[in-house]
Amino acid sequence: VVALDVRTNDHGDLVVTKGDQYDVRENEKEGVTEGRGGVRNLGKPVALASRYYQEGGDEIAFLNITSFRQGVIEDMPMLQVLEEASKSIFVPLTVGGGIRSYSDPNSGKTYTALEVAARYFRAGADKVSIGSDTVKAAEAFLASGGTKTGTTSLETISKVYGVQAVVISIDPKRVYVDSKDDADRKHVVVELDESQAGPNGERFCWYQCTVKGGREARDICAVTVSKAAEQLGAGEIMLNCIDMDGQGNGFDHALMKAVSDAVTIPVIASSGAGKEDHFTNVFQETGVQAALAAGMFHRKEVEIEAVKDHMRSNGVPARRRATSS
Repeated sequence: VVALDVRTNDHGDLVVTKGDQYDVRENEKEGVTEGRGGVRNLGKPVALASRYYQEGGDEIAFLNITSFRQGVIEDMPMLQVLEEASKSIFVPLTVGGGIRSYSDPNSGKTYTALEVAARYFRAGADKVSIGSDTVKAAEAFLASGGTKTGTTSLETISKVYGVQAVVISIDPKRVYVDSKDDADRKHVVVELDESQAGPNGERFCWYQCTVKGGREARDICAVTVSKAAEQLGAGEIMLNCIDMDGQGNGFDHALMKAVSDAVTIPVIASSGAGKEDHFTNVFQETGVQAALAAGMFHRKEVEIEAVKDHMRSNGVPARRRATSS
């Protein structure tokens, strides 16, 4: 899976960007820096997506990191991107960012999450990715003792379009503890290897979910949210990790294993890929069924087919590019 983080530039155009550890700097002007450590403009979404399709990407995800300040229905640039991309890209397209109910401040009209998703599907999306709303729905689900209301975005969209059309995107970060007893019992604590130890040598952590693009932490762990979301109608989990994002040091295997072991729906590993063996390793060592990268493909540090070749040579199945007859 190839992800394109998109935002609107100073000219109102959507551009693909890549920051590190969720540094999107929404309020900065266009003079962004090159190289690791800054937010980088990397091109136009449709052109890049077409390139990844030609290079063998199995799925493509457009993720709007500025979260639609005016609402999705009015977000014509992203809708146009989907419409154009779907004309020539024949792998599943996922779109995320702002899939929620909201009120238009100008007209006063309220749009449901289902109406927002429907607009995306009509524009060419195969799946929608739900972020912050997932965490809120999980919190409410648990607070009610596991009662479904049928009104959450997960439930309403999956009921109409099917669970296969609903992806949840979770943005957790590590909370280090010295032992499993040092965290609240409601959180799933995992043991870390020495290379992942905390700043004071901690060998345990739980993964705290965040909302609003990583800006607000919630008192609920990634495993708990994943299990609740599956019950509410999620069909896949895009599992990010703020600590690993943009670092190029590989996926967080402890997180990926904890979540994939706890649910029956597919988990997509995200955040941290930097070279071919990172994909092979996460498939061999955890239960994830897909893996995602952004920056390493955008910067052409690694080719998609090179990743697949490495996987195949190590006994991990990978789809081959379709050849024209």
